[in-house]
Amino acid sequence: MTIANTLSQDNNMEVDGSAVDIGQLKNGDIDESLYSRQLYVLGHEAMKRMGSSHVLIAGMRGLGVEIAKNIALAGVKSLTLHDPEPAAISDLSSQFFLHPEDVGKPRADVTAPRVAELNAYTPISVHPSKSLTENLDDLRKYQVIVLTGCSLKDQLTISDFAHANSIFIVIADIYGLFGSIFTDFGKQFAIADPTGENPVGGIVADIDAEGLVSALDETRHGLEDGDFVTFSEIQGMTALNDSEPRKVTVKGPYTFSIGDVSGLGAYERGGLYTQVKMPKVVDFQPFREQLQKPEILMSDFAKFDRPQQLHIGFQALHAFKDKHGHLPRPHNDTDATQVLDLTKGLAGEGEDKVEVDEKLIRELSYQAQGDLSPMAAFFGGLTAQEVLKSVSGKFHPVVQWLYFDSLESLPSSVKRSEELCKPTGSRYDGQIAVFGTEFQEKLGNINQFLVGAGAIGCEMLKNWALIGLAAGPKGKINVADMDQIEKSNLNRQFLFRPKDVGKLKADCAAEAVQAMNPELKGKIVTLRDRVGPETEHIFNEEFWEGLDGVTNALDNVDARQYVDRRCVFFRKPLLDSGTLGTKGNAQVVLPRLTESYSSSQDPPEQSFPQCTLRSFPNKIEHTIAWAKEKFHQYFVGPPETVNLYISQSNYIEQTLKQSGNEIPTLESIRDFLVTKKPSNFDDCIVWARQQFEAEYNNAIQQLLYNFPKDSTTSSGAPFWSGPKRAPDPLKFDANNPAHSNFIKATANLHAFNYGIEGGDQVRRQHYLEVMDNMIITEFAPSSGVKIQANDNEPDPNAQNGKSSFDDNDELERLVSSLPPAKSLAGLKLQPVEFEKDDDTNHHIDFITAASNLRAQNYAIAEADRHKTKFIAGKIIPAIATTTALVTGLVVLELFKVIDGKDDIEQYKNGFVNLALPFFGFSEPIASPKGKYLSKEGEVSIDRLWDRFEVEDMTLREFIDHFSGKGLEVMMLSSGVSLLYASFYPPKKLKDRMGLKLSELVETISKKAIPEHQKNVIFEMTVEDQTEEDVEVPYVMLKLRK
Repeated sequence: MTIANTLSQDNNMEVDGSAVDIGQLKNGDIDESLYSRQLYVLGHEAMKRMGSSHVLIAGMRGLGVEIAKNIALAGVKSLTLHDPEPAAISDLSSQFFLHPEDVGKPRADVTAPRVAELNAYTPISVHPSKSLTENLDDLRKYQVIVLTGCSLKDQLTISDFAHANSIFIVIADIYGLFGSIFTDFGKQFAIADPTGENPVGGIVADIDAEGLVSALDETRHGLEDGDFVTFSEIQGMTALNDSEPRKVTVKGPYTFSIGDVSGLGAYERGGLYTQVKMPKVVDFQPFREQLQKPEILMSDFAKFDRPQQLHIGFQALHAFKDKHGHLPRPHNDTDATQVLDLTKGLAGEGEDKVEVDEKLIRELSYQAQGDLSPMAAFFGGLTAQEVLKSVSGKFHPVVQWLYFDSLESLPSSVKRSEELCKPTGSRYDGQIAVFGTEFQEKLGNINQFLVGAGAIGCEMLKNWALIGLAAGPKGKINVADMDQIEKSNLNRQFLFRPKDVGKLKADCAAEAVQAMNPELKGKIVTLRDRVGPETEHIFNEEFWEGLDGVTNALDNVDARQYVDRRCVFFRKPLLDSGTLGTKGNAQVVLPRLTESYSSSQDPPEQSFPQCTLRSFPNKIEHTIAWAKEKFHQYFVGPPETVNLYISQSNYIEQTLKQSGNEIPTLESIRDFLVTKKPSNFDDCIVWARQQFEAEYNNAIQQLLYNFPKDSTTSSGAPFWSGPKRAPDPLKFDANNPAHSNFIKATANLHAFNYGIEGGDQVRRQHYLEVMDNMIITEFAPSSGVKIQANDNEPDPNAQNGKSSFDDNDELERLVSSLPPAKSLAGLKLQPVEFEKDDDTNHHIDFITAASNLRAQNYAIAEADRHKTKFIAGKIIPAIATTTALVTGLVVLELFKVIDGKDDIEQYKNGFVNLALPFFGFSEPIASPKGKYLSKEGEVSIDRLWDRFEVEDMTLREFIDHFSGKGLEVMMLSSGVSLLYASFYPPKKLKDRMGLKLSELVETISKKAIPEHQKNVIFEMTVEDQTEEDVEVPYVMLKLRK
């Protein structure tokens, strides 16, 4: 069976005569404005296959609705829900689409219309039967069936039918802090892309007679054993070009073998290798067989012995429920003993015997009726992703079981007993069953700060509402987010609806979760300010001191590091998390226990040498970066400069004199104000056509004049080899889409700069007529133009610190050609502000066309608009499944923080990759410790969290104070001001010694301490009793205001 056949089986099936593929518009295209971030995770083909799939989810408690929410957001052809059981008040512990007035009504009936609001492209219906097993033939219309909260008997019946009829099945369950998932995608299931990673590629330096390939300039090839590659542009061993993919054996970071190359000739030079994703086929066993001999994926290697125990423990729970009609009662020892006996009976004999941990199984029984929102979030994200894998063939499925628990989240600061865990008739009963009423009360009186109300922020608030965080009399949630809702947010920020587009995220999110849990009304404060140095008068000491903890839901490193620094300063626990497509992480930062978020750093963002971008691109990323620079050079920089010239008096004398780039800047002002200033849209078309000629013909001709195609280096090697691709000039062709798109986008953006309207109404024929009437001057290369040959050489066009004011004649000529700024009063150009998500503004259209024209010059494979937007816009790929799962992990850690656990081993930093799938957990890294020798002996310090705190005293008193501690102050500074140094002459110190520290800071810095600021930070260099320099914490001066 071919992969195409496997992946498309059943995809032509219709339900109720539906004629439009869901997730696609009438023309068959996917709605990229809604799905853009998810498209960068899954790709168009996978999403089109999803858009032809019918999915059934059984069980609409917390886990079921979480799966339904994630699948509805992702987009499938139809989503059907089944759960005729009446809603109970305890369901509200994790079922976010149920309200108190829904109690007693069929769960699926009340849930379906609320799921339907999430995505207009995913129709939602209710499977009508009382039981899924009463007519199994009704299940044939689904490609995937998901079972939650289903009896073992029904799981066996439905899974047998599904396996026999090539229907994919996923079974998931949660019991308190325990959960499991099972998958069966049938025989010969084809995985088109097992990892989701972009194919790697590079430039070939050599291929020897044994088939050993070396990458150019010792660049890491990034391949693994078993990968496949294809080749192109190889000279000499030409039979390799565009041949069948070759299997790779890695020999080192820069070399790999492709096996036998005999008979292919001798390698000469050049060539590219590109990884090819090969399909992987997996045979799944039926649920009935797997129940007896499970194949289990580890979720936490620190709990190696648990999955087998939980596998039989979960079966014991089913057996208990079959016998008694209900799951074991919360914290009931009699029921737990029965579950333990049932588990031991299932433990087997001989080699296959499972060693049973009685404490673990008793805890499973105690929590069996528990229904926790973060566990539903974790398994709901995971299960939904498995469903999407099954219908798309994208990413590797779980094979075939996974068990996960978070027993470390159990509180130790409060009591748990049968009395404290019994149902109370409360919406939190599913949680009380696990934690008890005392911990529930503790959760209600927390003051938590959420920074960001985007994808993670929405999921976080949903979880907080369900667990009752801050719902008590002393509780409070602060939510800060200055952003407005955009259409692309709706695909994964599930608290928002189309009617909310344009509104503030923080306000809409707060309103949505207060409707979810009315007990939060009046408990949420929304703040519309960016959290940063400029808002410390809003997020002041009083604000931070009142918090119990902080949770980051941010998508940029700078903001996360700032919040992290504030948490360290105010000694507040921080929970940080992030996602990147199917990857996600959660980090715990605990005062005096762990390192902080800023203690480790991500690798720097990739940048390209200017010489490569200007003259020698060899991959599409280079041409896109070049096109973004052109965007700024055409539509941003010159209009800004013109506005400064008009608005700032003495602009030429003052501003230009400091830049060292006077002549090009003056020429730009002249062009935009005089010689090339457009008076109508036709002039903008002319200007656009001139830019085409300048960039894609003239500049390339000049480059080839300086470095002809047959030129050689000083060593005699061909100049155009290795990473240098010899270009060819382009001749304008109005029938080439990239050519015409460039003219249209460039003309419209130039018109925008000048406020010239009507460009979008201009027809193609008019563009052609205007360009036909133009005279394009024949270009003649100049011998006076210098071009940098590589980045190791000095740039021949650099100013080298020499001001062009030395060239007075040229400057005077340029200045005299400019109209006086006073004569231009009222004129203001409009610089373009780059916005990637507006498909009507021509921004991405320009960058796509400009980049692809450059790629045509250099024979580089072009990129479509979708890929260009991703790279140029630096878009972070995102999907709701990962966001939900990671947020679940964060809330499981939040339980521990609120409990006040001080054992670092109880906490878990988590990293997941749902594509592989991979789960990694580790205890947080401890904060760095140090010590110094005082007069009383050795003193231990925490280098991150500790500090010295002092009242406002004189400099003399300060030095004496630390001398008394055995620390001799050698230098003292605050910010950039050096306040004291032991080597300062007495005369200089005389006036300073008697000043209070606050006065000293204001005197030396010549700035007043802001009124809202209640402390000043000092850094000091000291020697301890060993008379050696020692590293000590900073000093905080407390100001009494």
